[in-house]
Amino acid sequence: MDQATNLVHVALGERSYDITIEEKSLKNTGEIARAALGPKTRKLALISNPRVHSQYGKTIEKSLKQAGFTTLTHLMGDGERAKSLKTAERAWSFLIANRFERGDAIVALGGGVVGDMAGFVAACFQRGINFIQIPTTLLAQIDSSVGGKTAVNHPLGKNLIGAFHQPKAVIIDPTVLRTLPARELRAGMYEALKYGVIWDRALFDFIRDNQAKVEAFEAETLVHIIKRSCEIKAEVVTTDERESGLRKILNYGHTIGHALEAITQYRRLKHGEAVGYGMKAAANIATKAGLLAKDERQAIEIGVDALGQLPPILDLQVPDILAAMTLDKKASQGKVPLILPTTIGEVVVRDDIAPTMIRASVKELLR
Repeated sequence: MDQATNLVHVALGERSYDITIEEKSLKNTGEIARAALGPKTRKLALISNPRVHSQYGKTIEKSLKQAGFTTLTHLMGDGERAKSLKTAERAWSFLIANRFERGDAIVALGGGVVGDMAGFVAACFQRGINFIQIPTTLLAQIDSSVGGKTAVNHPLGKNLIGAFHQPKAVIIDPTVLRTLPARELRAGMYEALKYGVIWDRALFDFIRDNQAKVEAFEAETLVHIIKRSCEIKAEVVTTDERESGLRKILNYGHTIGHALEAITQYRRLKHGEAVGYGMKAAANIATKAGLLAKDERQAIEIGVDALGQLPPILDLQVPDILAAMTLDKKASQGKVPLILPTTIGEVVVRDDIAPTMIRASVKELLR
């Protein structure tokens, strides 16, 4: 693979930043962080979980020290259940006890849970301090680390408590994916496939045609998927930073997916797996509504299924899923917008779909 650095720029005026996609870039964390944060920042809080920190913490802490930073490490739990206000409170207590100031910053090292939680902590502490994302899962690299959405979960719904807070930099090292369990890699691929459905048929086809290379952790293939996904998200976010219009399309598969996560207490499904189910259901709804041809719906379903077997959900109840959907944070005036494909590469936002169609599609999903 060409060792040249791949950069994706997220153009948001004074909140602009670069996404660095480079093999073994963790060794350059200090240099990248110094360029992003400037010469005055001295103290950093490295927020991670024990498993990820044991693998990459020393490398990053050494690099940050060489760049002149004093780094203190705070470890949190893993999994969606750790993305809570209680976890955030512990992190704030750590910052206060160690006398962090507004000019200091946070570095988030881990998957989407760590990144979302650390970003939320940064957004709230002293009304906002800088932070840097170092995502270590494919899902976090292509989605949650980019765009400035930070949040924690509530028992009644996912990401209901949060803030928009853009990072100062995102550092993506594709080589860390080799330590991922196969299930975690698949979870990220569902989200990558989502970008293909909403924006870029060529990416959808590329994922379909290169699944064996993905499973073999072939570097050029993974870098292409990561970079193209980040480019798509950057383009959407720069057009609509706070989800007032276009950015809503990034939620394709998420409305039903989030409901599935909530009613299973975030224990059964990885986020990407829930999105995989949600993508299939949304495609089915789109076909019932006359928006999507049957062959296109089948192509989406085949694309999702080709990534791997999803955890079973046959025991779930349709009324529970529908009730959880009504608590979606994107609901407006009691209506929940659905992102529905019209073809692979294009979607529309609709909040006028007949409840009977939604119920029927959810029921068919559970079969």
